[in-house]
Amino acid sequence: MRYKIILDAFRKRCLLLAIFLQFIFSACEKNVLIEKPLDFLTPSNAYSTLAGVKQGVNGLYASVRLNWFAMQDNCTYTLFSLGTDESFDGEEPGGQRFITDYSTSLVSDNDEVKNMWKKNYTVIQQCNVFIDRLNTADVKIWPSEADKNIYLSEARFFRAFSYRILVAFFGDVPIVTEVINAVKTDFVRAPKADVYKLIEDDLLFAAANLPVRGKEAAPGRLTQGAAWHYLSEIYLSQGKFQSAVDAASAVINNYGHALMTTRFGANLGKDIFGSGDVYYDLFTNDNQNLTTNTEGVWVVQYEPMAIGGGSGAGGSTIAGQGGYYAEGIYGPRYFSVGKTPDGFTAMRGELIDGKYTGYSDTLGRGVARCRCTNYVAYDIWKSDWKNDIRNAKHNIKRNYYFDQPASVYNKKKIDFSLYPAGTRVPLKDTINYIYPYWMKLSEPLRHTNSLKTSGGGTSFKDIYGIRLAETLLLRAEAYLGLNNKAASAADINLIRNRAKATPVAEANVTIDYILDERARELYAEEHRYITLLRLGKLVERVTKYNSNPLRWGASIQSHNNLWPIPQTEIDLNINAVLTQNPGY
Repeated sequence: MRYKIILDAFRKRCLLLAIFLQFIFSACEKNVLIEKPLDFLTPSNAYSTLAGVKQGVNGLYASVRLNWFAMQDNCTYTLFSLGTDESFDGEEPGGQRFITDYSTSLVSDNDEVKNMWKKNYTVIQQCNVFIDRLNTADVKIWPSEADKNIYLSEARFFRAFSYRILVAFFGDVPIVTEVINAVKTDFVRAPKADVYKLIEDDLLFAAANLPVRGKEAAPGRLTQGAAWHYLSEIYLSQGKFQSAVDAASAVINNYGHALMTTRFGANLGKDIFGSGDVYYDLFTNDNQNLTTNTEGVWVVQYEPMAIGGGSGAGGSTIAGQGGYYAEGIYGPRYFSVGKTPDGFTAMRGELIDGKYTGYSDTLGRGVARCRCTNYVAYDIWKSDWKNDIRNAKHNIKRNYYFDQPASVYNKKKIDFSLYPAGTRVPLKDTINYIYPYWMKLSEPLRHTNSLKTSGGGTSFKDIYGIRLAETLLLRAEAYLGLNNKAASAADINLIRNRAKATPVAEANVTIDYILDERARELYAEEHRYITLLRLGKLVERVTKYNSNPLRWGASIQSHNNLWPIPQTEIDLNINAVLTQNPGY
């Protein structure tokens, strides 16, 4: 009887539970699969507050910094100089690294080709989401319409920045200005003229709505001058020379920018290499963001001691803070020289934790992935070798010295003729271990991580995204397009006079001369690949100047003036045709 009572009670509880569950599910039947995020971020709620908007725009800056200013993969190095007239892979000059041999690596299934496409469209989608949400956000979050337009301008600038790369490398490309929320398989390539129009519209909006220099919210935030600079370049790409002059002139004349002509900065009197000049000061730690530095138009920020303050490769020991990897990419592998002629370790290096590391804290840890060509290391300096300050010993390190007190060669210049014949590998010695190194790319005595490898190839100093010297050279190019050689020479000579180089005569101004001056002034700063592509000069100048001794000219061919559309994009685009570029 007792068990029956217990069983009846259990049955009643089950019945009540069933009725309760039926009520719950019937009440929620229509809404049970509808997500209503309350405590996590999605595109629909991330930008509903001003704090969220600020986080979003910081994410855009971080993405661009990581993709294009952290030197963290092959297509990033290429944007700056790899595979051009300025540098080749010196670590493996005979290998199959990217565009050491154009015929084998610049193909439609290459990972770097896919990355160049993917990285830019990823940023474009990120910008489109940001723009869409800002345009639909509650107007109450904005202090003013002008504040809203600043954020919109930053997103549109970075969208234009990405399309600028895509149209230069691939030509006609799909235009995407709406948020993609579902699988899309019907992209079509838009004509270059339409892509340029989108870039112009975005940059004109940015030029009208970004703050002026000195009014930006923080160092490194975009100002109107940055938008006008890239407008000048985009106009040049289309042969709109007067518009290019006007855009460059806006930067040069309207925002307080000027070339630095006298020494400046907090490190005066502390020259690490015993001498210095104003060009050296431009690239010295902590000088890039000074209000007295009128030359920086856009400075990309690295803050190693702040969470999120740096992005990129380099193996930082400070969690989350990678840096600018130029020391490793452009620097020679000096620490692999081996022995002195009398048999001692040639490079003793720094004393860390009781052991000599083999690395110098003035040079970092280079691996020769972007070894300078003879053209940029020697040819362009011949006429002003001794007087052009950009070629001074503290700006381009050409001499290296044995660092070994036990050897009679200690502190003497490394000279491979001192070794017995047949004991060295000449290719390694001159292509990999010792070659000219631009100290603008180094961070001497200021490594904040990986001390045992003198920074591990990573630098955390801020770098120039745009420097006024490049704007002047854009205007010089535009004046040349208008056949105004006198004005072109005047702009070039502003830079050459600062460098104490011989002024160029009006009659000698040509597009090749301007390219030479860009190399002297902007090596490893400008997007050299884009410069050569938009001028139709890539194939010609790589053939002539890419001095890889194992593959002079990198086997470049005429169709390499554009990159192939990634085959994966063509294959996935099943509902429309993405035509391949000729020759691929």
